[in-house]
Amino acid sequence: MRRTTFKILGTGFAGIGIAGAFLPILPSTIFFILAAACFARSSPELEKRLLNHPVFGPPVIAWREHGAIPVKIKMVAFAGMVFGYAVFYLTVNPGLWLALLVAVFMTGSAIYVLSRPSGPDNDGSNCPE
Repeated sequence: MRRTTFKILGTGFAGIGIAGAFLPILPSTIFFILAAACFARSSPELEKRLLNHPVFGPPVIAWREHGAIPVKIKMVAFAGMVFGYAVFYLTVNPGLWLALLVAVFMTGSAIYVLSRPSGPDNDGSNCPE
């Protein structure tokens, strides 16, 4: 039962990751990281396929081995957060407290992403983009 649950979760996360590869606001890498973690507990074959994928595998490996986010992905994530907040603010027209709460959450998320190393030597030279 446990393996089946992780396999279903991994498949769902991979599906969301694929959608995120095509939708500008939805991230993909985090969902592939989650999918790989689920597949590691349920299906080594699917985990291997994900890690060997030429596009989606390298960022997952960089995260696993070094907790690294390549500079290019950091910039895309940051731009997505700014764009997402702008869309939220302009379409929802939130009150002051909600706008501040979401801004604090987005700022914290941006600080976390930008503070991660970019690669093994922290300049991204050994980390695939």
